Amino acid sequence: MFQYFLRRLALIPLTLFGIMAVNFLFVQLAPGGPVEQIIAKLQDGGSATAKIGGTGAGDGGMTGPALHKQDYAVASKYRGAQGLDPALIKELEEQFGFDKPLHERFFSMMKSYLSFDFGKSFYRDTPVTELIREKMTVSVSLGVWTTLIIYLVSIPLGIFKAVRDGSKWDAVSSWAIIVGYAVPAFLFAMMLIVLFCGGRYFNWFPLRGLFSEDWNQFSAAEKIKDYFWHLAMPVCAMVAGGFAGLTMLTKNSFMEEISKQYVLTAKAKGLSSTAILYGHVFRNAMLIVLAGFPAVLVGMLFTGSVLIEVIFSLDGLGLLGFEAVMTRDYPVIFGTLYIFGLIGLVLNLISDMTYHLVDPRIDFGGRHE
Repeated sequence: MFQYFLRRLALIPLTLFGIMAVNFLFVQLAPGGPVEQIIAKLQDGGSATAKIGGTGAGDGGMTGPALHKQDYAVASKYRGAQGLDPALIKELEEQFGFDKPLHERFFSMMKSYLSFDFGKSFYRDTPVTELIREKMTVSVSLGVWTTLIIYLVSIPLGIFKAVRDGSKWDAVSSWAIIVGYAVPAFLFAMMLIVLFCGGRYFNWFPLRGLFSEDWNQFSAAEKIKDYFWHLAMPVCAMVAGGFAGLTMLTKNSFMEEISKQYVLTAKAKGLSSTAILYGHVFRNAMLIVLAGFPAVLVGMLFTGSVLIEVIFSLDGLGLLGFEAVMTRDYPVIFGTLYIFGLIGLVLNLISDMTYHLVDPRIDFGGRHE
């Protein structure tokens, strides 16, 4: 098992390299890059000699018949660049690093990423690591608490539904699960705002932010209370939109195990239902539930909370990544992708190790020895 762990650990850099390479290629091929966006703004503003990021384009620019063929080629590379000074476009390319070949830019980026140097955002003039660190608190808070509550609710509920399958309680609880399947998390969020955040009825919970404005002046106990007070509604919305799938997965997994022959054998030996359920069925049925944990956690941390962050004005990683894609802020896009990919690969490895801890009979390394 230890050899398998080392092999998987060695594959993480190669897998991450492949993820970055594929995404780098597709993002570079997509239209509307930062140079094109600056060109569009210049065209809208009617000025071709504006200074971008402290580099002036008017000095030494060539216009009219003095333009060379390569200058026309530079200008024609970008949509809407006609009529702009080619020297300006060259300066924009140099500023954003597009004056270098594609492969050279990629390997230079990956070399910097080995030391977690993600450069600066194109538009915020702030290091990407600082942006990620600022937004991480919100996303980790939402993701960890939501995932924890979903598992604490879904696993007992799924087990109880499996044991009481076909009962009246099982039928009633299934309606709640159907609603959880059908209604997305952002609609739950809107409903909670209307009901409890001063939208129409009660004003019990804050509508925006993760902390109060005077949070630094609170005592330790008041800070904890304020933190959970702000998290209550966003986490409730995400839990309501995410618990249904895991509940049904748990129920179906337990029902499949309960119907197997070894359960009948255990009953014939006189073991109690509780001993059979938690001594034999539990560790087998929980394998598939544990397998989905990394995907659930990564989804909640980085993708599932984008709309929730927008609705509750929570400035987290999901919103940061979404805005970076829309504005083609490449350092932020690839910096967050690198972090997301690395965390996801590590969590998948942890998931495999958890398989072995839950059931020592599972030994991934044994297949290669």
